[in-house]
Amino acid sequence: MEIARAAAALFVRRGLRATRAEDIAQAAGIAPRTFYRYFASKEEAVAPLYAAGAELCIQAVREAPPGLSVPEALRHAVEHTLSPGVGVSAASWEWVRTLIRLADASPALGKVWAEVCRTSEGALAATLAERLSPVDAPDPYGPADADDSADRSDRSDRSDRADSAEGDVARPPAIPPHLRLTAAVAGAAIRVAVESWATTTSPPTGPDGPATLALQNLTALENYAWPAPHSPSDS
Repeated sequence: MEIARAAAALFVRRGLRATRAEDIAQAAGIAPRTFYRYFASKEEAVAPLYAAGAELCIQAVREAPPGLSVPEALRHAVEHTLSPGVGVSAASWEWVRTLIRLADASPALGKVWAEVCRTSEGALAATLAERLSPVDAPDPYGPADADDSADRSDRSDRSDRADSAEGDVARPPAIPPHLRLTAAVAGAAIRVAVESWATTTSPPTGPDGPATLALQNLTALENYAWPAPHSPSDS
């Protein structure tokens, strides 16, 4: 993150083209070989900053009061992360504006921004899955007893062998398609708001700020079929 901050400061002050990876390394107080241990290019160096902003929003969704619906939790997250002084300072938002503009002008930096957005979309989908999953989900095998313990053990062994046959590759839990779509829709609403604000000279607060624009985008999605929280009757 220290390297990312050094890179962002140079990009903002000098511009992307005039900044070399060696300049970033010097500003961060490290050797060039150390820089390349973490990043393959100067553009990749700001990825942690892009990701940090997205993670703030996702964390706010994760920590939103459990009684909130999905759109309410998203609005809660926007209000707690996109408003200057709440999640990010006004000065930091000016850095964000410049970095977003640079991403729009540079294909290499734009690729970094797009990849961070894609990764964050998956993280948001996982967070929504956590919020919407039942607290006490019934065991799919039913209640355990002495008669079926052997069958369950056999099924578990077969499952383990199947996983082993696939190369022992760790796989993340499957996210339902409708939650992946929901995360994509919500992520796009917020991303477009931030990108739209970055093209202007408007301050990060007020009617043209990123938070207001994001809330407007979410409001425009009122007819979207947001997933409902699990209830005991769904079991």
